[in-house]
Amino acid sequence: MNRNAFRPLHQAAWTRWTFVVIAIALLILTPILVVLSSVFTDSKAIWEHLLTTVLPNYVISSVLLMIGVGGCTAVIGVGTAWLVTMCQFPGRRWFEWGLLLPLAAPAYVLAYVYTEMLEFYGPVQSILRDLFGWTSVTDYWFPAIRSLEGAIAIMSLVLYPYVYLLTRVAFLEQSVCTLEASRSLGCSPWKSFTRVALPLARPAIVAGLALVGMETLNDFGTVQYFAVNTFSVGIYRTWFGMVSVWRRPNYQQPSSSLFCC
Repeated sequence: MNRNAFRPLHQAAWTRWTFVVIAIALLILTPILVVLSSVFTDSKAIWEHLLTTVLPNYVISSVLLMIGVGGCTAVIGVGTAWLVTMCQFPGRRWFEWGLLLPLAAPAYVLAYVYTEMLEFYGPVQSILRDLFGWTSVTDYWFPAIRSLEGAIAIMSLVLYPYVYLLTRVAFLEQSVCTLEASRSLGCSPWKSFTRVALPLARPAIVAGLALVGMETLNDFGTVQYFAVNTFSVGIYRTWFGMVSVWRRPNYQQPSSSLFCC
C-alpha cells in the first residue's frame, strides 16, 4: 500500500504536477493582476473626464439592460418551467428539451438574424408594405430592432434557459402533497403557484437571474451591434482607444474598478 496516500496535506511532497498547477494558475491570473495593478495609479483626471462624458450613460444603459433582461427572463423561464413541469399537453416532452436550445446559439448571432429579418429592407417589413400598400417608413410605425428594447428582447430569448433550467429542477423537487394541501385549503391553481410553489423555488430563480445578470453585463457583441453603450462597450473603447497598455496605465483603472464590481 502506498503510504504517501495517507500523508497529511501539510506534509505532502511537491511534485511536478504541483508546479504545473501553479503555472496554469499564474497564466490565468496574469491578465487579472495586470488590470488590478492599475488601481494604484493616479487617474483623477481620467475619472473626471469619464464622469462628465460617457460614464453616466454607461451606468444607465447597463442597469436598464440588466433590469429588462432580468424581468423578461424571469417571466419566460419561470412560466415555461411551471408549464412543462405541472401541466399535461401535447408535445410537453419535446418542449422540456427544446426550451434549452437557445443556449446553443450566441446572442450576437440571433441579433444578426433578427435584425436582418425585421429591419426596413427585411422580409417582415417588405411583406407588410406589399400587403397594405405602404411606400415609405413615414406611412407606418415599426419598432426599432437596433435599440435598447431590441437588445433586451434578443438577450432575453437567449438567456432565459438559465432561469428555466434551475427553476424546473426546483419545481421537480417540490412535493406534490404540498400543492394538494394548498388546493384542499381553498387555494386556486394560481394561488397555489404564487403562494406555495413560487416561494419554494425562489433560491433557484435568484440563482438563474444572477447568471443572466452576469451574462448580460458581460455581453459585448449584441450590445455593440445594437448601439447600446454598456460597461463592456465602454471598457472595449477605453482599452483599445489608448496607444499602448503600458504607456497609458491610467486608462486601465476604470476597467479594473468595473471588474471588481
